[in-house]
Amino acid sequence: MAATTTAGVRPDRPARRVAVAGVALADCGRIDGLTPYALHAQAARRALADSGLDRSVIDGFGSAGLGTLAPVEVAEYLGLRPRWVDSTSVGGAAWEVMAAHAADAIAAGHANAVLLVYGSTARADIRAGRRTAGLALGNRGPLQFEAPYGHTLIAKYAMAARRHMHDYGTTREQLAAVAVQARAHAARNPDAMFRTPLTVDDVLGGPMIADPFTKLHCCIRSDGGCAVLLVAEEYLADSAKAPVWILGTGEYVSHTTMSEWEDFTVSPAAVSGRLAFQRAGVTPAEIDLAEIYDAFTYMTLVTLEDLGFCAKGEGGAFVEKGRIGPGGELPVNTDGGGLSACHPGMRGLFLLVEAVRQLRGEAGTHQARGRDGGVPRLAVASATGGWFCSSATVVLGRD
Repeated sequence: MAATTTAGVRPDRPARRVAVAGVALADCGRIDGLTPYALHAQAARRALADSGLDRSVIDGFGSAGLGTLAPVEVAEYLGLRPRWVDSTSVGGAAWEVMAAHAADAIAAGHANAVLLVYGSTARADIRAGRRTAGLALGNRGPLQFEAPYGHTLIAKYAMAARRHMHDYGTTREQLAAVAVQARAHAARNPDAMFRTPLTVDDVLGGPMIADPFTKLHCCIRSDGGCAVLLVAEEYLADSAKAPVWILGTGEYVSHTTMSEWEDFTVSPAAVSGRLAFQRAGVTPAEIDLAEIYDAFTYMTLVTLEDLGFCAKGEGGAFVEKGRIGPGGELPVNTDGGGLSACHPGMRGLFLLVEAVRQLRGEAGTHQARGRDGGVPRLAVASATGGWFCSSATVVLGRD
């Protein structure tokens, strides 16, 4: 397995391998009394402690979604003065994109240790009336042609799901099975926000939000934060943890206007996944577990197809009968995902935290097993942004 190739590396300097040295969650769930900045700091301190490295090694920083100058304000709050910085904004996929950029920068010698950190009090803000639930689409740019019709974010996902149902016979019950299995993972995770087991009937019987999605087809709203520290291989000698390597990454941008999306049944993960697997030198058949952005059940189903875990149109059958749940052949969203564990707004960084913990064998009561019955060896984290507008995929491994 080969690390991601980097075009910017000098011919006389081989690319350095890149590993995740530290991961951590801030407090998650129902959090009152903490600001988003405080959650950033909490996650950063915990990730640094997890790595065993001194904060002085951090010379790169990535942040998004907070402040007027997102990375600068948060870096200042954390007392960091990075020489490499990123604040890519492509929705929920931003964190996997920034992880890919950070890995390339470290491999090329432009940075040595990059901290990615996120914090949000989305749930608390809504309850306090500081913001409205849902995404404010506005009426500028391409969105001006859709906003007059009340075409909300959830409606865009629902319309895509309906197209898949029309073309391939996918059923509401199959979509509901995604939520049921996410909850089964969450039931094993003491940090998950919702842990009570679900049935398909529970999901189908909930209030309709946007056909075919009932309430339990949709992600929860939580507060929370997390952080990931990526480092060059020579820094691992001082790390407290066994390394989890960044083996390959891919990113792709599809559309923002729905009329410019050629096929509602194909997500941009079809490109980002193919690139990540090619660069990692592995195939989907070798992957032990998948962490997939799941703001809605259809996102999980179509992303599994587009990453190559099943053929196009077979996602409905693939997610049935516990295949992606605990003990299934491909555990998906082992912490409970955005459907049950936490979803503070931009969940992509949480996918990387959970993948690393699983590969280290540190997931505790919700630890998954690899294809050989032992600790998982390979994992994929694939995030989606906007309304299938962007995708980024990261392949991680212990070897």
